[in-house]
Amino acid sequence: MSASVVVGVDGSSSSLEAVDVAAREARLRGTSLRVVYAFVWPMLKVPLGPSVMGSPEGGLRNLADKTAQDAVARARKVQPEVGVTYSVVPGAPVSVLTEESQDACLVVVGTRGLGGFTGLLVGSVGVHLAAHAACPVLVARGRKSPTGPVLLGVDGSEAGDEAVGWAFAEAARRETELVALHSWDNWTGLPVAVGPGVQVPSVYDPVKLRDEQERVLSLALSGWREKYPEVTVTSRLVQDYSRQALIEASEESQLIVVGARGRGGFMGLLLGSVSQAVLHHAHCPVAVVRVHREHGHGEGRGQGEGSGRSHGHEGGEGHEEERHRRGPWHGGGEGRRGRGVREGRGGSGEGGGNEEG
Repeated sequence: MSASVVVGVDGSSSSLEAVDVAAREARLRGTSLRVVYAFVWPMLKVPLGPSVMGSPEGGLRNLADKTAQDAVARARKVQPEVGVTYSVVPGAPVSVLTEESQDACLVVVGTRGLGGFTGLLVGSVGVHLAAHAACPVLVARGRKSPTGPVLLGVDGSEAGDEAVGWAFAEAARRETELVALHSWDNWTGLPVAVGPGVQVPSVYDPVKLRDEQERVLSLALSGWREKYPEVTVTSRLVQDYSRQALIEASEESQLIVVGARGRGGFMGLLLGSVSQAVLHHAHCPVAVVRVHREHGHGEGRGQGEGSGRSHGHEGGEGHEEERHRRGPWHGGGEGRRGRGVREGRGGSGEGGGNEEG
């Protein structure tokens, strides 16, 4: 069974928009969609069934089922050809969706859920998943039904190579152009203080710097161009701050792809400042692609290749071990079923699901 696209829902308008995006992603990959509702109330030791004096359809458990079933119905309406199931899983959204990512090819979430603070542009669930999920995470935000190229943020780091491969695969899947953007500035070397609060770069050679950054961009794309000859690539080198350049370019893009951390990230941070800024302010959906510790640089290139050719299909003989080692977003992996998970095929009249022991 091929790995599914997973979407987290909680009944908020943001999560319902994520369902639309997730259903489209499942169709593009030729795989199924798994709707997941994280049922936190059992952890709080509150009554889950209907009130004695209330309607038998009431209660937190029934509400959770109905929320998930409504999301399934919505997904089937926008993408009728996609197989959709749902699960009501006991636990907090962060832990539930992180666990679900182990067996998914992609996890999709909205910008903010019902538990989000008004001032936050991206909920804590999305930020946490982008930093910790075992597969790429797509945050549905920005314009509805965006069009344009796939936009890739290139930093030239070894860790960013995995995001480069994934972006090429997405451009091929969508049959659209890939815009690879790399930004630079005039600072190189350690800054030198020349006055109170005034610093200048120790080395200042704009021509040399630009030539070097062109080399970084070309090198980052070189191997992937040959793997995806059908993808038209536009290289864009801009002299600007990375976050600002990517946010502005996202206005004309259908998807932006970034790595979790770039060259400037501190080792203790799992999500870099540029990735966080894009998650909060981009004008289109954002995909964050992490590098996993067990993957070397060669594995990064393998991932991109697998992403472009294996999503939504069972692997052939001898590929099961490879999928297990690299991760299920390559097109393999059985769906995970935990204790207390409530499963269903969704839709009105089909719900209810089965309790697993």
